[in-house]
This record gives sequence, C-alpha cells and structure tokens, in this order.
Amino acid sequence: MKKEIIINAGANETRIAITEDGRLAELFVETANKEKMVGDIYFGKIAKVMPGIKAAFIDIGLGQDGFLHFSDIGNRFEEYSAMIGDEDDEGEEQKEPAVAEPSGEVPGAEHRAPHPVPPPQDRGRRDNHRSPPRKEIQLEKGQEIIVQITKEPVGKKGVRVTSEVSLAGRFLVLLPFDGKIGISKKISSFKEKRRLRKIVQTILPEGFGVIIRTVAEGKDETSLTNDLKDLITTWREVEKTVKSEQAPCLLYKDMSTTSSVIRDLFSNDVSRVVIDSRKLHKEIRAYIKYTSAQLLDKIELHKDRRPIFDVYGIEKEIETTLSRKVWLKSGGYIIIEPTEAMMVIDVNSGRYAAKKEQEQNSLRTDLEAAREICRQLRLRDIGGIIVCDFIDLDDERNKRKVYEELKKEFRKDRAKVTVLPMTEFGLVQITRQRIRQNILHSFTEPCPACGGTGLVQSRTTSLNQIERWIRRFRSESRESRIILKVNPQLADALRVGTISRLRKLMLKYRILIRLEPDPSVHVGEFRCISRKQEKDITDQFN
Repeated sequence: MKKEIIINAGANETRIAITEDGRLAELFVETANKEKMVGDIYFGKIAKVMPGIKAAFIDIGLGQDGFLHFSDIGNRFEEYSAMIGDEDDEGEEQKEPAVAEPSGEVPGAEHRAPHPVPPPQDRGRRDNHRSPPRKEIQLEKGQEIIVQITKEPVGKKGVRVTSEVSLAGRFLVLLPFDGKIGISKKISSFKEKRRLRKIVQTILPEGFGVIIRTVAEGKDETSLTNDLKDLITTWREVEKTVKSEQAPCLLYKDMSTTSSVIRDLFSNDVSRVVIDSRKLHKEIRAYIKYTSAQLLDKIELHKDRRPIFDVYGIEKEIETTLSRKVWLKSGGYIIIEPTEAMMVIDVNSGRYAAKKEQEQNSLRTDLEAAREICRQLRLRDIGGIIVCDFIDLDDERNKRKVYEELKKEFRKDRAKVTVLPMTEFGLVQITRQRIRQNILHSFTEPCPACGGTGLVQSRTTSLNQIERWIRRFRSESRESRIILKVNPQLADALRVGTISRLRKLMLKYRILIRLEPDPSVHVGEFRCISRKQEKDITDQFN
C-alpha cells in the first residue's frame, strides 16, 4: 500500500491529508481558534465530585471543567500528589471525601484506550505483572491535581482527562513514576523486541517507565537515548512549573497537529511527505534530521503554482466528507446520518437487480459499502456508537463475509474499534474510539435558521403564530398600530392573493399593520414594533 502525507499550510488553517493508494484516508485540520488539545498537561483543582457517576469535574482554566472518571485515576496518583504537596495535614478536619477505586490496571492495557498513554498504534504488553492493589483514593472539592487531556471537547461536553500522565516522543512514550517497559504490538519480530527492550533497560532511569513505539523498530541506542533525554528534560520542566505556578494552569503543551502527525505517523511505510510551505518544510526537515535522518529524502517541497490539494485530487475528496450521501463504484450508495446518541449508516443498492442474482448483487454492494464505511469513519473521525444497516442477505456465509471485510479494513485504523457480527436484521454495531471532534465540526457550524435540525417552521405555522400574537395584543392593549418585521419569504406569503392574509388580519382585528420585510429576521420568526412606544413588544405578548 502506497502511503503519502500531503500538507497544505495556509495563513489561518493547516490541513494534513494522509492518502493510501492515492485515496484520502485521514484528514487533520488545525486553525488558530481550534488547536489540538489531546496530550496537554494541566495543573487543576477538583471543582466537583460526583460519586453517583463515579467521576469528578476538574477546573483546568478552560471554559468547561474537565471530566475525570474514577477509572482514569491511575496507580501513581499518590506520587503525582506528592509532586504538588497534596498530602492531607494531620489533624485537619476533612470534608467527607469521595472514594475512588483505583483502576488497578497496567497503563496501556489492551482494553483501555486513553490517548496518549500510549497512542493507539503503540499499545503493547508490559513485561511485569499487574501492579499490586493499593488503598482507595480519596477525592474532595478544592484538591489540586495533575491531569492530561485524552479527548477533545465534543458539543457541550468538556474535555476528558486522566491522571495517568505521559509524554510522547518520536520513539518512546515516557511514563513518569511507572517503572515498567512496554512495547508496541505492531513490532512483530521477537528478536527485535528483545533488542529494543534490552537497550531501554540499560538507559532508563529509576522511577520512569516507557512504551517503545512502532517507529523505534531498527533504531540504534543513540537515537533512543536522545529521545529519552529530551522527554526527561521536558518532564523536569513540568515538575518545576508545578512548584512555581498556582492551579489552574497549563503545565505542558503538546505538539501542534502537523508536528504530532509527523512525529507519530511518518515512518518507513510512508513513501513521501509533500509540503507547500517553505517555512514548515524547513521545520519538518530539521526535526526529522535530528530524529530519523534516513527519512530526509522522502520530504518534498511543493513547487507547482497550482494548489497542492488540487494537484493530488484531495480537494474533491474532501467534499464527500461534507455530504450525507457517498456513492459507491457499483452504483450503490451509503447515507451517513448523525444523531445525538449514535451515527447511523444506511446501505442502498441504488439500482434494480434481477431476482436470481439478488443475493450476489447485494453481497457485492455490501462488501464495497463495508470498505467505504471504514474509510469514511477514519476520514470523518467519527467516534462513539455506529449502527450500519446493510442490504439484507439470506446466506449466513455471506453475512460472515461482510463482517470479516469490516474487521480486515479496520486493521488500518489507529483508533480502537469493536465490531459485532451482523444481526438477522442486517445490522452491524460498531464502537470506535473518540479522541477529537468529528472533522465536520472543522468545516461547518449549525445553520442559524434551523439550528442544525435541517428543518424550518412552515409558512402556515408562522402565519398562524402571528395571528395568535395579534389576538393577544388587541385583547390586552389599547394600541392599534404596529410595525411587523418578517423574513422576505414570509412577507410574500402575507401579501399574496386578491384579499391578502395581511389585509384580512387588519380587518378582523381592527389594527393597522405596516409590513417591513427584513432579511436579518430568520424564517419562522417575526418582530412587532409599537409605533406609539417605538420599541419592540414581541416578547411582551408571546
């Protein structure tokens, strides 16, 4: 599979596209007002403890408090507390602290998926057995705590945080206070795993743990040592900042989206990186020269006068990420519909198929749809619960084929994905790890007219609301002259006809109405101004 990274750097926006065999597979967008937050470390205060939902809300200085579930409180909580002198003073009166069960799991264990401890592609097993159980952790309001963001804010939900802090480098992920060594499961050679583990054991200071990342495969001791030194230096700076700053404050800002993509994804399986910014090209070359000099020849500067995303056909593919309908080569299509609770995907054949070939045609469309669904989930970065309604299949073997195709395609996905077999109704349930916002949030915002529902109030309903308002106004006020401001479309509906709806209202309620079309008034709304008082009285009679 040919893999490329294409970077378009604009004045206010940077877009990073990852292509596989010439097709867009992943897209990252970073703007000045939407910076990457995953990986940032904060010194915060517990704002609220909610034992009922086994969680605490942490004030980290953002608009919304961070969400810390008790399962995300790591085994090294006491060591982090000691950094900030958070032990309880003897004899001090306590406020019925909430008790949080420690997770009891080795950080990086397979069923846990917080990022960046470690990133999805670097999750591996540890040498040592599970840490011994320890005493329960007590949390109380106002307590200071060090946390790291694991999930971006989604909608009205704030960031999700963990107390299992880590620092991601090019080849290693540093785990302070951990003392264990993990290794990426994507490194398949047992001999290479043993070599890397041996090197790390000799260079790792006491009191630190690491996870060896996939890109460390084949690297010498010098490269790993330099990476480890940089990470430990960064951690020492974090420790100093904790002592000198007051909560809430930012302790460590992780790399930008562009830098983190290069750090995490630029490896030997990438054929080239193409950048259209001389400044960014220079910065990336300097970083790769320091960490992986053998990859320098793969970094190219885009010199064509045409926009880089046009040259590589990416701009057209981005348009599909904004469309609810995605066409398949077979003539079928899928419909992607978001809901509050889950994402729903419907597969349609798109054309008539002969009855004797119906099963084979349905299977062909379902297999193609399965590949496209996996691609769209990665491309749009859709997380949470996804339900796919495939075309009905009668043969159980064919249902199994669709299930296996989904599992095969999801192996390319860096996020943690769980797929359940197809039900008798042709439904497949998928859960996908959610780290950042759906990519649609980078390109769109809710419609001011419909509020994101896709529906607006009918003209008939709006006209009836205006009439009810006028009836209340005439029954409660002695005034008989108003200015009615409505959207131009509604104004046309009020004026149409030999005896218009507006004239009928004036005759029926004995009121003088001056109609003023106003494009700033949303469809389905209206404003009434008292001509006597010269003020808006709409809400007064609603």
